[in-house]
Amino acid sequence: MEIEPELLEILACPACRERVDPAAEGAGLECRRCGLFYPVRDGIPVLLVEEAVPVGPREPRP
Repeated sequence: MEIEPELLEILACPACRERVDPAAEGAGLECRRCGLFYPVRDGIPVLLVEEAVPVGPREPRP
């Protein structure tokens, strides 16, 4: 999965408005604050809370 860095700078989690980052595993984006994984389908991030999968909260970014 390759998402342009400029796009990543403006994407935010729709649940908490925190920045999303590429997930360590799988094709998707992850919100570290609320612990949701958002899939990327055909190169398009699906930032819908209904489509998100809980993965558990992560350590906050430094």
